[in-house]
Amino acid sequence: DKLPKRNYVTRRDFWQHVKQRLPVYIDLFRQAEKDTGIDWRLLAAIGYQESHWNPRAASPTGVRGLMMLTKATAKQQRINNRLDPRQSIIGGARHLLWMEKRIPERIRGDDLLWFTLASYNIGYGHLEDARILTQRDNADPDSWEAVKLRLPLLSHKKYYATLKHGRARGREPVSYVENIRYYYRLLTYWDNAKNGRNCTSGTHQRRLALKN
Repeated sequence: DKLPKRNYVTRRDFWQHVKQRLPVYIDLFRQAEKDTGIDWRLLAAIGYQESHWNPRAASPTGVRGLMMLTKATAKQQRINNRLDPRQSIIGGARHLLWMEKRIPERIRGDDLLWFTLASYNIGYGHLEDARILTQRDNADPDSWEAVKLRLPLLSHKKYYATLKHGRARGREPVSYVENIRYYYRLLTYWDNAKNGRNCTSGTHQRRLALKN
């Protein structure tokens, strides 16, 4: 499928970080894949979107570390030090699996993956609110393509006032998912080329767990 274009600076910075930063953490991503079954390249794409692979990253909202975990998420996943790259990566991977389990069983394939990533970013409750808006429009609440059109509505009182979880910056998870898709594809091409595999082979065919 076609992915959104990125400007030259974005691509240049990404490849520079692949060369300079990723080698420091690649074994940690690979170990997290062994521990959780999640494609390490997907985890690395999330880590890049979250922090550009900076283990000391922090935001004004209180999230910290390479995978930008909240205090609550770190506690839930039994992570003691969010600034420790190993703990951050495995904590993020476990949290992703936990989010996946909350998605209805009937949702499969790419929709499952995109919903899980959106939940990781905005929270499952807000994703459910967007799915409710989608259903109200007589569209498919199990389709990411349909739900992503309603997520931005969560920032408008006309809509969020009628929903359980209130206001959210609904444009953010849409960009978040699209960016990770982009970085995941680039990392897959890079990894395949480096290991002599077909660079056009599937980029996001592996799923998080066993829902196929």
